[in-house]
Amino acid sequence: MTDETVAKSTTSDGSKGSEGRSPGRLAWKRFKRDKTGVISAYVVLFFFVIAIAAPLIAKLYGKDPYTTYASQDPSLLNAFSYPAGPNGGMSPEFWFGIEPQLGRDVFTFLLYAIRNSLGIALAATLLTTVVGVMVGVTAGYLGGRVDYFVGRVIDIMLSFPSTLFIIAFLPVVFGLFVADDEDIPTSLRAVSLIIVLAVFGWASIARLLRGQVLGLREREFVEAAKVTGASPMRIVFKELLPNLWTPILIQSTLMLPAYVTAEAGLAFLGVGMIDPTPDWGVMIQRGAQFYTEDLTFMLFPGLSMVIFVLAFNLLGDSVRDALDPKSKR
Repeated sequence: MTDETVAKSTTSDGSKGSEGRSPGRLAWKRFKRDKTGVISAYVVLFFFVIAIAAPLIAKLYGKDPYTTYASQDPSLLNAFSYPAGPNGGMSPEFWFGIEPQLGRDVFTFLLYAIRNSLGIALAATLLTTVVGVMVGVTAGYLGGRVDYFVGRVIDIMLSFPSTLFIIAFLPVVFGLFVADDEDIPTSLRAVSLIIVLAVFGWASIARLLRGQVLGLREREFVEAAKVTGASPMRIVFKELLPNLWTPILIQSTLMLPAYVTAEAGLAFLGVGMIDPTPDWGVMIQRGAQFYTEDLTFMLFPGLSMVIFVLAFNLLGDSVRDALDPKSKR
């Protein structure tokens, strides 16, 4: 084998014979070499497994997040309604201790909090991505007045202080379905959160994809598809979307942890999920009332949420670098 042959069979990342590999395989190989990304992926996977298996784990553990165990055994709390045992009442029976005042099991409450928070954030991310892709691709491909109109709508949406408007709009949404003197169902709270987060979140990904499509629609392969008589639908799904998966995936991986913190913040403020529904924000809000006397109850939800958000952000950075090596500094 000549030196010229060896040079041709070696890629810029030092691997041999990679010319025949797909971009996905090359990205996967780059990702596997990133130890930070791999560790972050395992951490994120662990949290999702915990969320999915929460009912099974709770059943094997023998407790649930709603029972007030202190009412069954008053000795679990002292005279000031704080856990009687050390470290928030941690023991072989209550692994993460018990909640002050009510005496609920912290471990199972945290399991279901992770399940609910990740479920809402994941659903909001998927809905936001679908809406953003549809609007962005449509505006970029059609151009003209449609693009101008959509562009102005995107500018208006991005100008809103989303957190303030979400806090203001959620009670309005609840009022459309439930009377003032009635309790708001948990399912309505969850669905409303998902919809409102998506309403104020789709504009950023739509703007990004609109710009991408404006460049792609002038490329030769799109013009060739038009000449052959391909329908607009076929051009979008066969020619444009395959070239947009990288920015879509990157934006989604960065969006989900943002929604996790946003959902927790809304629950902390009392406009999202509320007690007794297990939720990261609910646990932190409850823990903030007792942290001077019992830091344990606030420690577990706060630490777990920080670990998940940090891991997912690092994972998003690693995915971006794997899919687009030029973006790595």
